[in-house]
Amino acid sequence: MPSQLKSVKNFFILMLGAGLIGLAPLFVRWSELSPSWTLFYRMFLALPFLAAINLYFNRSNAFRLKNKKNLMLSFIAAFAFACDMSAWHWSLQFTSVANSTIMVNTAPIYMVLIGVLIFKEPISRQFIISFALTYVGVIGLVYFSNSITESGLFGDLLALAAALLYATYLLIISRLGTESSINIIFYTTFFTALFSLIFALFESRDFLPSSLDQFYNLLIMAILCQLGGQFFITFSLPKLTASFGSIGLLMQPIIATIFGALVFYEFLNFTQLGFVMIALIGIYFARLEISSQKERTVEIQN
Repeated sequence: MPSQLKSVKNFFILMLGAGLIGLAPLFVRWSELSPSWTLFYRMFLALPFLAAINLYFNRSNAFRLKNKKNLMLSFIAAFAFACDMSAWHWSLQFTSVANSTIMVNTAPIYMVLIGVLIFKEPISRQFIISFALTYVGVIGLVYFSNSITESGLFGDLLALAAALLYATYLLIISRLGTESSINIIFYTTFFTALFSLIFALFESRDFLPSSLDQFYNLLIMAILCQLGGQFFITFSLPKLTASFGSIGLLMQPIIATIFGALVFYEFLNFTQLGFVMIALIGIYFARLEISSQKERTVEIQN
């Protein structure tokens, strides 16, 4: 019974983390700064809190990596993450919160696809099913959007590009498994802040929040989405089975879709909701396939 209670507890912690990240589109939309400046503050304002958490949990090993080469991998991963987040923030300027978030969450499909094409992973029936379901859902969601415009399609394409970049980030991060996850989160957040600052300087000269409300918006986003969301997911995900982990992570697009409707009146009709469900089922199967790939890799190494 205690182990079952722990699993339930970790599952709800995972859903909380995914749900907090699902709130990020709201803060991005509310921000008056450009998408990359918003991203910069999301990362920069989270750094002091991440440093404190690192010192508390890792103590003498805080900020220390077991392999110095992994610092370069964190740097490369952060570049992919910064490009991913900038593209996603920009997509929210052109398309709905639901469309953008569902598109970005297709990243597991690209992770499996990269595994097949580059690492010569076998193509499983589960992957074919997940690929078909995800893209039937995505295409249907785009086609039946309330207003299909050139700008809306551009936003959808930006979100899909962000998904590919996010998949790249996750694949690089997966190669840092021997390192403390809190250390890796700190370094990727730090480097992402640097990259987003470079992007932002090219984007706009308006870099300061125009009011205290705007500053609080950025601060709350940093604390809830970057700090809270990442920490809760990192804490709980390794302690859950692949199926429970995959289900819990679906809370992110679900929360984003719900609040997109409640806050920005981006309501979905029944047809769109149907295609959202199809896409989410496809994403779920893709995440299970990623876990299967990892298990096969471990077996080969042993």
